[in-house]
Amino acid sequence: MTKYESLIPRFISYVKKNTRSNAESTTIPSTQSQVEFAKDLMAELKEIGMQDVRLNKQSGYVFATLPSNLPAGKTAKKIGFISHMDTADFNAENVKPQVIENYDGESDIKLGDSEYTLSPSEFPNLHKSKNHTLITTSGDTLLGADDKCGITDIMTAMEYLVKHPEIKHGEIEVGFGPDEEIGTGADHFDTNDFGADIAYTVDGGPLGELEYETFNAAQAKITFKGKDVHPATAKGVMINALKLAMQFDSQLPQDEVPEKTEGREGFFLLLSLNGEIDEAHSAYIIRDHDRQKFEARKQLMLDIAKRMNDEFGEERVIIDMNDQYYNMREVIEKDMTVVDIAKEAMEDLQIKPDIYPVRGGTDGSKISFMGIPTPNIFTGADNMHSRFEFADVDTMEKAVDVIIKMVELIGEKEA
Repeated sequence: MTKYESLIPRFISYVKKNTRSNAESTTIPSTQSQVEFAKDLMAELKEIGMQDVRLNKQSGYVFATLPSNLPAGKTAKKIGFISHMDTADFNAENVKPQVIENYDGESDIKLGDSEYTLSPSEFPNLHKSKNHTLITTSGDTLLGADDKCGITDIMTAMEYLVKHPEIKHGEIEVGFGPDEEIGTGADHFDTNDFGADIAYTVDGGPLGELEYETFNAAQAKITFKGKDVHPATAKGVMINALKLAMQFDSQLPQDEVPEKTEGREGFFLLLSLNGEIDEAHSAYIIRDHDRQKFEARKQLMLDIAKRMNDEFGEERVIIDMNDQYYNMREVIEKDMTVVDIAKEAMEDLQIKPDIYPVRGGTDGSKISFMGIPTPNIFTGADNMHSRFEFADVDTMEKAVDVIIKMVELIGEKEA
């Protein structure tokens, strides 16, 4: 029996719905399945007693409000909680979650009838889940814990607060958005409609995660223009576009790649390379926590392209580069209240905050720069984006506890 009776059935109902996003789509949300899931969430928000439940057409977000129940004349900051509806680029059709009660922290977990097992020898994080209830995949799909754990945690916390009006709180806003996994979810986020003063993305992983420092991120798509002629008469004439792509990559720092970096070390990642002699295309992502180093990385790519083009005396390397998001720390460190509240809530609940720089980004990276400081907190999800994904129900319950505690703490402070 879990502390929050609706938590497990709610989560299982969510993950059984395929809400995978599609980077090739031009619609908002990018998939119809997310549209249908949004409708389901809206109905549920109304059912549990949330107010002003609405779909923001600009962004595809579902928004809802829990009005303040503070005594007359007392106000508090409006606090928001945000999670995303979509799942990552891995099979999400016909998800069959399996519940493992009182896991011993040592045994291998067979994933359904598949050939795969979830083993502590490969995933030592399982040791931390001793005596916990876990929900895993059946081995053929991902689970969708990222970020349906977050949606479950928020929805469960709101349901609890509605049922327990003795817990005093200011106005609370919730938002469930599309397309986070393809990097476009928060591009059209409507801060005026959402209306919170501070917010949290509930999109982290294991117990205690509290993140307010992310990468700065950019993407570069590069076209290499070659010249294809018969190899018998190619000397001095042929220009192999595939070779140009290889030459370009060889001039980047070869140790500054994801598989050789950690912590605050940035990187270049070659995502794809395809083409023929006549024309080739490559795509990179560029990441760094430090803004100056980030800008230097982008400039290095532009400089390499310029040198190569100068050697040919014409443009044969064409870069289309755009920034994706920035390090939210630039915004949040100006007023650490939003981080301090989360730390205080966790510590009050005997949870040790685990604060470290994220080697990635969240929707909060963009929303923070839109004017709402939005760090990230844990959800109970683990091994995201794979068939080995699992949810730790005990940690999910603690995430609900933290949300409720933060709401209480904010309610105690004057706006």
